[in-house]
Amino acid sequence: MKKTTLSALFGALTFACLSSTPALAQDNFHANRSIQTLENDEPIFGLFTGNFSIANARALARSGLDYILIDMEHTPFNPQLLQEFLIGMTDKAAIAQQGNVQMRTTPIVRLPANGRNDPEWLVKQILDVGAFGIMFPYVETAEEAQRAVAAMRYPQARGSALAEPTGVRGASPAAAAWFWGTPDYMQRADLWPHNPRGDLMAVIQIESAKGVENAEAIITTPGVSAIFVGPADLSMNMGLPGNHPEVQEAISKVVELCKKHDVPCGITTNANDIRERLDQGFLMPTVGYWGDLGIAGSTEANLRTAREHAGRTD
Repeated sequence: MKKTTLSALFGALTFACLSSTPALAQDNFHANRSIQTLENDEPIFGLFTGNFSIANARALARSGLDYILIDMEHTPFNPQLLQEFLIGMTDKAAIAQQGNVQMRTTPIVRLPANGRNDPEWLVKQILDVGAFGIMFPYVETAEEAQRAVAAMRYPQARGSALAEPTGVRGASPAAAAWFWGTPDYMQRADLWPHNPRGDLMAVIQIESAKGVENAEAIITTPGVSAIFVGPADLSMNMGLPGNHPEVQEAISKVVELCKKHDVPCGITTNANDIRERLDQGFLMPTVGYWGDLGIAGSTEANLRTAREHAGRTD
């Protein structure tokens, strides 16, 4: 009971403070910094993590990465632990310095359900604790992508020009609105770029030959924010090593379709191929695979290389 009371108090104080801020100050930025960067025609760089400690959350929040892929596909699904991790990523000093509530590093959660599974209840749990995006693994058809998008959207107001695709997310925004720090959470909690003001990202993974075959239909599904190629699962599904020409041709097909339809595309990279992937047109690459206590060593060097190659100076 005490925890609920404290959360309500902090939520009321946050809302009151932000409500007293002029409307323009709340409207002229994306709460999701990765979206803002992509709108500036610059790539974003990230990392997977499966370490949900507060120490790791704090380190990643100040790592210089644009986004974190919080992996709950291959680690236990635990919304309460996720909520603690997200709160641990809150950098009050950065918020005070920049003058708005935008997080420097965007938390995106990979859920355990594959495309063929119903993701609705998982999506609801993840978004209601405050995540800024969800990664859907192993999506193979446009129908599966549509189901993912619907799970992330609230039903829109009658007469809205953005009513479709119809959302099925239930309304319980209190915790997420408190974490985001925005009084207009339910307006911002929609899918970008389908809704230009949206701050949520639906990241769809293509990881099979069937997914590659249906890539254009998946990419053009309204509400899809980005595509992420899973090279390890793709090569396994194709029964070929990752460096096989057929696997690389499949990867090239996906990124070329993403470029054609102006949809950001991601992939895992390392020091050997980060420049090549950027030149290929990937706008959302990781700069290593796993971060368990911030970034250091090769990952930090890869991030520096990627930023320099992309001309990122921010």
